[in-house]
Amino acid sequence: MSEKNLSIIVVAHQPYIRHICAEGELPGAENDIFFGALSQTYIPLVNLLHKLEEENVDSRFSLVLSPTLCAMLDDSLLQQQYVEWLDRCIALGESEKERLSSSPELLKNAVEQLEKAIQNKKDFTEKYDCNLLKQFAGFAKRGRIEILATCGTYAFLPHYADMPEVLNAQVETGILSHRNFFGRVPDGFWLPYMGYSKGIEKTLRSYGISYTVLDTHGILFSENAPKTGIFAPERCENSLVVFGRDCEGSEKVNSADGYASNPVYRNQEKDIGFELDENQLETFIKPELPRINTLYRYWSKKDGSSLPYDSKAAAEQARKHAVEFLAEENKKLQDASEYLENPCLVCTIDAFSLGQTWAEGMDFFEELLRKNADSKFTPCAELVKDRFKLEKITPYPSAASGSGYGEDILDSSNSWMLRYIRKMCERMVDLSGRFPEDTGLKVRLLVLGAKELMLAQSAELAKLLHRGCFTDYARRSFTNSVTDFTKVFDALGSNTVSTEWLTQLEREHNLFPWLNYRIFCRKQ
Repeated sequence: MSEKNLSIIVVAHQPYIRHICAEGELPGAENDIFFGALSQTYIPLVNLLHKLEEENVDSRFSLVLSPTLCAMLDDSLLQQQYVEWLDRCIALGESEKERLSSSPELLKNAVEQLEKAIQNKKDFTEKYDCNLLKQFAGFAKRGRIEILATCGTYAFLPHYADMPEVLNAQVETGILSHRNFFGRVPDGFWLPYMGYSKGIEKTLRSYGISYTVLDTHGILFSENAPKTGIFAPERCENSLVVFGRDCEGSEKVNSADGYASNPVYRNQEKDIGFELDENQLETFIKPELPRINTLYRYWSKKDGSSLPYDSKAAAEQARKHAVEFLAEENKKLQDASEYLENPCLVCTIDAFSLGQTWAEGMDFFEELLRKNADSKFTPCAELVKDRFKLEKITPYPSAASGSGYGEDILDSSNSWMLRYIRKMCERMVDLSGRFPEDTGLKVRLLVLGAKELMLAQSAELAKLLHRGCFTDYARRSFTNSVTDFTKVFDALGSNTVSTEWLTQLEREHNLFPWLNYRIFCRKQ
């Protein structure tokens, strides 16, 4: 009997944001992106995994945790700031109970959000000891999830396809980060935004990677299109296994026009942090600071957000959408099983859809993992068996961003960034060759230069400019990385450096403490 396999990959990434605050100062407004993600996605996801394990529900899936996200989850400063942020959320919730005492429907929503904030603080500090990475690592060790590696700073690799040293550096940093946080070398590697161009498969395979995932047209538009389509893995010339994503199913979960657009769901864009007067928010944020999200959102998407949100109705709708999703995916697998033995289908879910852009996304995901009876949840790694019997293809350049080729990462809003990055790449490769055996301050400078280059390469900054979201932060962050790298380059050229400046910058950007600048050296 043919076995039908459904592979779910949850992709979690956060841009690197870290503010060292003076006493009495609050973190920058950008931090609410990370804190909101912790409250709405990562803590609930760990809770869900514990619940499914306790109930012995066989619901294995794959998870991508980007190195920058891991660095932030592991940062004691950000952990402390998050707990303080939760305290402010709880204080705001108490004041909201008083303000809404005469509005029962809105009060109900405020109380629900307050209880979630209290529970999140309890789980984060007491149950998980502020260490979510340890939880994810434990689930991976017990076979409940498979964790994939990805690039060091989520760079869009096709922009550097002609720079093998840069490809090596991003891939190697991702693998080292994975080994550092999870104690093992990964089987699979997630290409940021599924960005693929010819030659990337050689870099992945040279580091022992077994497989990656490409967008649908990367498989179907290949020079020798596979007979099995996206319902079976294929292999490249060097035997790197590639899976094709089911873009149709994935988009229904990830797209704003998909399931999340249902009018019964919570309106995530109408937050009291932007609705109330400053004096009504004084328990959460100081009046002179920019407005930020509080997660207190009381309205549904129905009729222009004029109706209060009903959490029970929304959760029920999410469960219906999960059943609908499974029916459609399993129908595809059933149809494919008439022609193939043991067909598989890969669906990807962006982590921000699980609670952030789609408030009920985690309810959907739980129901999805519980209700699947017509196929088997199978991580991609278990489907990579005898690779030499797979069809051989030459994948087509592709991405799961823009209209399929990453156009939104290089357009009129952000194209100016790439020329700076590529010049930095050329200089970093040159520096690593000129100073291969140095020690002391020069090594610290070179490591700092490598970090600043990799931070500038984060495609998330270009995406923010494209979306017009946090544009000031994106420009400032990118400009600072370019400026700091240039200072490193000049200091190495003149053989002079301010140790105070160097120490301060190392303290601010403390990610990847194990990084070796020699990853940018030309391979002999």
